[in-house]
Order: sequence, then C-alpha cells, then structure tokens
Amino acid sequence: MKNISNLLVTVLMSIIPVVVLAQQTNNQSGSSENNPEEMEDSIVHLEKMFITATRTEIPLKEVASSVTVISAEEIDKKRGRTVLEVLRGTLGLDVSEAGGIGKQSSVFIRGANSEHTLVLIDGIEMNDPISTGRGYNFANLTIENIERIEIVRGPQSTLYGSDAIGGVINIITKRGTGKPSFFASAEGGSFKTFREVVGVQGSWKWIDYSLGLSRLATDGFSAANEKNQNSEKDGFKNTSFSTKLALTPIDNLRIDFVSKYIGSETEIDNFGGQGGDDINNRVDYRAIGFNIQANLWLLNHIWRQKLGFSLMNHNSAYRNDTDIDHPSDLSHSSYDSQMRKLEWQHNLYFHKVNTVTIGIEAEEEKGKSDYYSESSWGPYSSVFEEKACRAAGGYIQDHIRLWDCFFTTLGARLDYHEKFGTYGTYRIASAYLFKNMGTKVKGTLGTGFKAPSLFQLYSNFGDENLEPEKSIGWDIGAEQLLWGDRFSVTVTYFSNDFTNLIKYDGQTKKYQNISGAASKGIELAGNIQPLTNLDIQACYTHTRAEDKQTNEELLQRPQHKVKGNISYRFFDKVNFNLEGIHVSKKLDYPNVEMEDYNVLNLAAMYDITDNISLLGRIDNVLNAEYEEVKGYGTAGISGYTGFKVKF
Repeated sequence: MKNISNLLVTVLMSIIPVVVLAQQTNNQSGSSENNPEEMEDSIVHLEKMFITATRTEIPLKEVASSVTVISAEEIDKKRGRTVLEVLRGTLGLDVSEAGGIGKQSSVFIRGANSEHTLVLIDGIEMNDPISTGRGYNFANLTIENIERIEIVRGPQSTLYGSDAIGGVINIITKRGTGKPSFFASAEGGSFKTFREVVGVQGSWKWIDYSLGLSRLATDGFSAANEKNQNSEKDGFKNTSFSTKLALTPIDNLRIDFVSKYIGSETEIDNFGGQGGDDINNRVDYRAIGFNIQANLWLLNHIWRQKLGFSLMNHNSAYRNDTDIDHPSDLSHSSYDSQMRKLEWQHNLYFHKVNTVTIGIEAEEEKGKSDYYSESSWGPYSSVFEEKACRAAGGYIQDHIRLWDCFFTTLGARLDYHEKFGTYGTYRIASAYLFKNMGTKVKGTLGTGFKAPSLFQLYSNFGDENLEPEKSIGWDIGAEQLLWGDRFSVTVTYFSNDFTNLIKYDGQTKKYQNISGAASKGIELAGNIQPLTNLDIQACYTHTRAEDKQTNEELLQRPQHKVKGNISYRFFDKVNFNLEGIHVSKKLDYPNVEMEDYNVLNLAAMYDITDNISLLGRIDNVLNAEYEEVKGYGTAGISGYTGFKVKF
C-alpha cells in the first residue's frame, strides 16, 4: 500500500500544476468550460459502436460484456511503439515482456493462460499453430495504421471457437475516407533507438484505401538482467506493413482486402539470470497474412452476408552460432505454420428489436519444425514433420433490444474437431439501462473450449487422445454515467473455472489433461472530464488465480494492478499524457516471488502548425528497477523525441 500511495502522490503532484494552469487560462479567456450545462450545449455526442462482442456493429450502450476500447487517439497520445506497450495496464489484463522490446511477450486476461486469448487483426487470426499452446507472441506487433483495439474479457468461444476461452483482442486498422492524406513520422532516443512510420489513406469513387509502413531499430540492453553481471546488448529490428483496400462496385456490395506483413530480427539470451548472456543467439521472424471478405446486402438491407477467407503464415528461425568461448556449441531451429480459414456469416434484421446472426466456419492449421545442436554431449537433432488439423463450427445468436433500455444476447455454437469430435458452447449476456439515472447493470454467463495444439497432439511429448480444455465464466457489474457523461465509473465482479487444462507431465514425459484452475476478481474503472481538454482515467484490477489441485497461485498473475492516466491539451497546441502503473507482487518460475513496482511514463506532442508536430516521450520517469519476468531486464529512464508531418 505504501508503494501505491507513493505512486498516487507522484501522479497528483504532476497534475496540480497542469490543472492550475488550465483554470487560469480558462478564467482569463472568459471560457465557460467550468459550467457543465454550458459545456453540454457545445458538444456533439457521437454514439460509440462496438463489433467484437456480437460480431455485428452495435452501440456501446447495448454491450453487456466486459469490454475496453482503445482508440487511435489514445494510442497516439501515449506515443507507444508496440501493441504490448499500449495494452500494458489495461483493465483486466496482465502483460509480461522477457527482456525489453521485441522479446517474448504474453498477455493474460482475467487470470487465464496467455494462449487462452484469441488475437485478431481485421479478421486474421494471429495465434501461431506451431507454438506450444497455440498462443500469440506480441513481441513483434507494432501500432502502425491502427484505428482502434477492442478487448472482450471472458469466454468468447460461442462466436470465435477455440483459443477464445479467456477473451478476444481485436485490432481494427484504419479505413480510408475523403481526399488522399499522407503522414510520416520519425523519432530517436535511448538505446540508439530509431523509428520511422509512413502512411496514406483516402477514397475515390467506389474505392477506399489505407496503408501503413513502419520500421523500428534499437540496440536495446541485455535481455538477461544486467544486475546479474550480464552486459551484452540485445538489439531488435522490425519492419511492418499493413494495408486495407475496399471496393464498392454497386451500392449493396463491398469487397474488403486486408494484408499484414511483419519481419523482425531479435537478439536474445539463453536464459534470465546470471550467465544468461549470449552474443550469438538470435531469432528471425516473418509473418504474412491476408483476409478477403465480400459483404452483400439483400432484401432492402434486411439480410447481410459476409463471406471471407483468411490466410496467415508464421516462420521463426533461431540460430546460435559457435563462438570462441564455447567452440563446440552450435544450434539452429525453425518453426513454420499456416492457418487457413473460411467464414460465412449472415446478419438478419427482421425487426428493429432484434438482430439474428448465423455463421459457419471451416479451418485448417498445419505446422512443422526442426531442431539441431552440437555440444560437448555430441550432436542432437529433432524433426517435427508437418502435421495438420481441420475443424469446423456453426453458431447462432440473437441480439435483442427492448424499449431502448433492455438488451440481451443469446448464443450457441457447435464445433467439430477431427481429433476429439464435437463440442458445444453457449453464452448469455444481458444489460438493463436506467436512462434517467445514467445507470447500466449487466451480467454474462458463457462457456469456452480450447482444442489441443499441434505440438501437444503430435510432437514426441504429445498425445493424440487429448481432450479440449474447458471453461465456464460469469461476471456481473454496473456502469454509472454522471455530469452529462463527463464522469463514468464501472465495477465488475468476475469468476472463471478452467478444467481439463493441458500440462506437461514430468513423470510420463507427455502432455496430459491433468490440471484445473480458477480465477476470480474485481475490475474497477473510472473516467472524468472536468474540462473539455482534460481527461483523467483510472482503473484497478484484483485477480486471484489458483491451481485447483495445489491451491498455489498461478505464475505471472499479480493480485493487484492500478493504472492512472491524465491527458491534457492546452492552447490547442500542446498535449501532455501522464501514465502511472502499479503492479503488486507475483510469482514466477520456479515459484519465486517477484517484487511489486511502480512505473511512470510521460508523453507530449506540440503542434507547430496544422501539419507539423514535435513528439516527445520519457519512459520510466522514476527510473524504477523492476522485472516483469524473473531474471530478465527492463529499461530504466529513457527518452525519445521526433516529429510528425501530415498533409
């Protein structure tokens, strides 16, 4: 609690001068910003829409699920470089990064395993079929061209099938509109870091387009913590490319094409802790994917069809060459995978009170790997020949809205997997809005499943008789809006029960369904906008995640996490964003308790003209020494500056 208090005091001391300056500026200019009624008259309220929770675009007020939306504006204010940096501190999420930017990175939602999160980019599934648990490594995912990030917490298998047992992170890129516009930015700073981003978007007649390209290079610091006598720097290079193209040849037909490319080179260490340094260890990663989708409206827009096909390829190549200190050591390995998916979704708008969604999906995943090493023990090789799995599923959902205040979603799904057969899931989500009070009460109940990965089924350690992992989760909460929607607070209690979890058994040397886990907790979030150009946000997450057999805490899940964010824009030229994060003690492998920590980040942007802006960011302002993964380092105080042009 002392550390939390210190962090809050630091944040408040940083806010006070800004607020005072704002009040003085407003008083001198005779502004009416301090009067809520007058402010209300000057604001145009645009209803926020959300897609991921129901796979249809609905107003955010109708969403009963626990969701978070991170807008392009929020991303821009933070001046982050990767999606992981943007997600860090988000309500209900825990993140870990093993040794700085570009290193192995994981996200945990409500205490679920990291591989229980489904990651999408414009409908492309990013989870890697050849990874041990078919999870997603966020290390290489940068933020160019992102319009918003939608996060849904809790089991979502009814709409998204396997991998969504804990939740969904859906990244939606920008769609081009209006006249062609172009932007470019460049920045540099600590650890010899340089980043360049360019993009263009626009529309012409029946075509709209959006494109983003980024390059990031840094010398970094030792992935194995320097406090353990590790000194060799582990650099990172990343080139990413994102496009979105839409064609509307006739009024009721739109064809969307999305592509994504990621290429990176990362220097890594052998392990965290003393002696983990390795000057030659590296991994090269390539990912390329696309999604093509046709949208057809029929019967005067009563019936909308979406037919889509997506393809995602991952390739990781690890290499550790011989060096003079270890003349007999040599190793290299490669991991290749592919996911192909066909989807056909129907949205039926028979009446304004309900939307019926029916969909079918078919997918094939395949992967292979090989490993070779030479050491004083002699040569060793292991080959995982290409294996494939096929699955199909169908779902139906009805989203009901009554009296513009009661909203409920009922859904069911049946999946078929060629190894374990069929499995059914369901989800119920309801909300009631007391419009005169600005209060919404909500609750959800749903089940989830996760199919065994290719590695868990077919590797030397696998078992083809594995059953899917299962979950049931529920939550209940309330949202309150006050002061003309300028103040909001949300509180949610959640509970998840996981059974049949797949773990490696040291005795049999095989993966088995031998584990169960449970998580429960509270999510509390608040937002206040006392002035038009001042926004203050805070959130707190309490999570208790335990192994049901041993009653031990699950690794990498802190019980307490606090985040505060203050964004202020003055003189219509300068924007400051201050972010503070507190993470409590947690366990890491092998059941070692890690210390709690506080991190404070500051970002700023100054608009010299309407087309040119100066950028600046200071990370870890307090120069805190901490670890997110045991034995691996994190950056101390570091600064970056640059510029952005647009026209």
